[in-house]
Amino acid sequence: MQDVSILLEHRPGELARMGEALGRSGISIEGGGTFLVGGTGIAHFLFKDGAAAREVLEREGLTVLGVREVVIQKLRQGEPGQLGKLCREMANAGINIEVQYSDHNNQLILVVDNIERARDVSERWTQRSVARGVR
Repeated sequence: MQDVSILLEHRPGELARMGEALGRSGISIEGGGTFLVGGTGIAHFLFKDGAAAREVLEREGLTVLGVREVVIQKLRQGEPGQLGKLCREMANAGINIEVQYSDHNNQLILVVDNIERARDVSERWTQRSVARGVR
C-alpha cells in the first residue's frame, strides 16, 4: 500500500474531480483524507498501486506531490492510549511521523521519515499484541 499526496485547489469540485478520475479508471481509495493548510488543499490517500493512481491524477491535471510506502498498524481498539504509546515508541526509535490517518479497515496508516526502522517498531508492536492474545 502506498500514500499518494495530492495538491488540490481550494475551490468547489476539486475533490469530486479527483474522485471521478480515479473511479473512471477503476482505482479504489483505501483510506485517507484532505486538509486545508494555508489556503491550499492537501490530500493524502491510500492506494494499492500508488504509481497507477499518480498516473491517473496527473493525466487529470492534478499535482501529485509524492508517492510513499506506509506503515500499517492495527491498534488494540478499546484500550485507551494506543496512539500515544505507538507514537512514543516511534519517537524513541528516532522516527518522525509525517502523516497519520486510518484506512477503511480501522488500521492506522503512518507516513514516516524512515520506513525500515518504523516497520521494525511496528512488527515488534504486533508481536507483543499477538503474545498478549490481542490482534
